[in-house]
Amino acid sequence: MADSRKHLLLVEDEVPLRQALAERLAEHGFEVEQADTGEQAIEQLAEFAFDIVITDLRLPGLDGTRVLEAALLRYPDIVGIIVTGYGTVKDAVEAIKCGATDFVTKPFQFDELLHALNSALEQRRLKSENAYLRSQLQERYKFEGIIGRSPAMRTLFGLLETVSSSASMILVTGETGSGKEIVARAIHHNSPRRAQRFVALNCGAIPETLLEAELFGHVRGAFTGAIGTRQGRLEQAHKGTLFLDEVGTMSAALQMKLLRVLQEREFERLGDTHSIKVDVRVIAATNSDLKKMVAQGEFREDLFYRLNVIPIELPPLRDRKEDIPLLVQHFLKKFAEQAQSQEPKTQSPDTKSRSSTSSGRLEQAEARPLSISQQAMRALMSYSWPGNVRQLENAIERAVALSGGRNQIETADLTPEVQQASEQEASPDLTLPEDGIDFEHYVNRIERELIRRALEKTGGNKGQASRLLNLKRTTLVEKLKRLEPRH
Repeated sequence: MADSRKHLLLVEDEVPLRQALAERLAEHGFEVEQADTGEQAIEQLAEFAFDIVITDLRLPGLDGTRVLEAALLRYPDIVGIIVTGYGTVKDAVEAIKCGATDFVTKPFQFDELLHALNSALEQRRLKSENAYLRSQLQERYKFEGIIGRSPAMRTLFGLLETVSSSASMILVTGETGSGKEIVARAIHHNSPRRAQRFVALNCGAIPETLLEAELFGHVRGAFTGAIGTRQGRLEQAHKGTLFLDEVGTMSAALQMKLLRVLQEREFERLGDTHSIKVDVRVIAATNSDLKKMVAQGEFREDLFYRLNVIPIELPPLRDRKEDIPLLVQHFLKKFAEQAQSQEPKTQSPDTKSRSSTSSGRLEQAEARPLSISQQAMRALMSYSWPGNVRQLENAIERAVALSGGRNQIETADLTPEVQQASEQEASPDLTLPEDGIDFEHYVNRIERELIRRALEKTGGNKGQASRLLNLKRTTLVEKLKRLEPRH
């Protein structure tokens, strides 16, 4: 059963007030998570698509406006309410400018906050496009079509900016669908070779018998069916960039010929004895472990080191799920614009007179941007995405097609596997036997497993693990002592 409760992040450094508010909000049907600093709130926003954020204006470190800005940048439809004991007209105006739906001054009655909260939720439901307009992706989170704001992606952007100006060969590694060709194109378009051609060749998609001719070209009569002279991809990429995708699928013989080209900067077309000089930057890519293939004798060691001058590893989408909202917004905009471009632009007078109602609906649809519900966003963020960004793009394209002209994507529009993952996340597998369970033992087992996974993910670093679990390091250490199995 889908989770229909509203998820709320409460950011307040006064512990008694925060806990009291959390209890009252939970009584009114909200799923409440708490944070006592702006930094902690932003970390939690990166991990989960909340429906609402209620934040104190004055906080240790980052203040409430920064929290709100970070929330709206990731989730344009999120409801933001600022609470403060230092309320002035200027503070209220600034909060609204930052995107706050309402501003509540301490001391306040709980009913006052609840009224502001319910009004804001209704306003979001009726006017979701206003929040969506704030979702335009900022250039600092892009690099030639590559989108992300996670630490891994910011590191990648810095590396791409550095290596683009060089002439060195690059080996891009990453899982299928992680965007290896997009990265190669980005490097080319930011390099001194940008005015020349970018030529791509998927080595795994072409039969071995044809791959050599595709790479080097051929002269007439070189083989059966070679009725004329033809340039290969190397020659086409002269002065530009050649992208060799799935380079690990090359045969040993072709690997040796490619190595010679990279070393000598010349080659011969199939059936020809004339050498052709070539100036080309090669960017290779693979989803295979070439080091392992070298150790097993399946890939030439000298070619590996020749290609791997600058290694670039792309992180899988499951390891940077905080980028999912940005990617979703980008794909929604892309497919919504495509859908609108395919709508009929003109009508005959006779048709126009018979369909004024549908025309009105069309104009309204074109005026309203497409958004996504927070429940659907949570479903997308809970899925593991084995096919990475490409799979996410296909899922959003499908959702837009199934939305039926609605202005908001819902969970039901998503693929079955995403919906199933969301249901499993919302309803953990728990069976209550007739004779009951040992509650303390069960909770301790869950705690132990979460801590084990956090330590495994951080390589045993307790500080990083405590941040992943939103715990103080001392608290984590105490839990480890308490949960350690006794012999």
